[in-house]
Amino acid sequence: MPSSPLSRLLCSACLALASLAAWAATPPDSVSVHYRDPRHFTEARHSFGVHLIRADAYLEPLRAYIVERASRILAPGQRLDIVVTDVDRAGEYEPWRGPDFDDVRIVKDIYPPRIDLDFTLYGADGKVLRQGSRKLRDAAFLSNRPAIDQDTLRYEKSLIDRWLRRGAGKL
Repeated sequence: MPSSPLSRLLCSACLALASLAAWAATPPDSVSVHYRDPRHFTEARHSFGVHLIRADAYLEPLRAYIVERASRILAPGQRLDIVVTDVDRAGEYEPWRGPDFDDVRIVKDIYPPRIDLDFTLYGADGKVLRQGSRKLRDAAFLSNRPAIDQDTLRYEKSLIDRWLRRGAGKL
């Protein structure tokens, strides 16, 4: 049975989308992100009770985001190694509000996001181009993001975006 041009077009579009999704899901080898002792991060120390069960649930999505964003700024052949040394997410759990608020993160300007990291940028020849430590902060984090953004890591991702926006040469 002959296929119509529309069905062939739809089939081709589906195959293209599937290959694009597979390509996007493959993390670039040019960026590595590791966490140094995440059990001692400020975020983990502030977790208690029910929050201890999945206190590190944010680590993998944050790692994937950093890899995806950082890979965009690298020139071909460059490699970036990042070691995150501390994370304190925006907001806090306030147990004194009562049991109804046990799983509610209260986001106020007195609880800004913080990420501390060390990085090494390597050139295509393997030589170190830049190396250092960064303390990413945003005291005005509530003013910088749209209120309708529902991503639970939106403030931390914004810190990463601001750091990487300057490009690989100015990390």
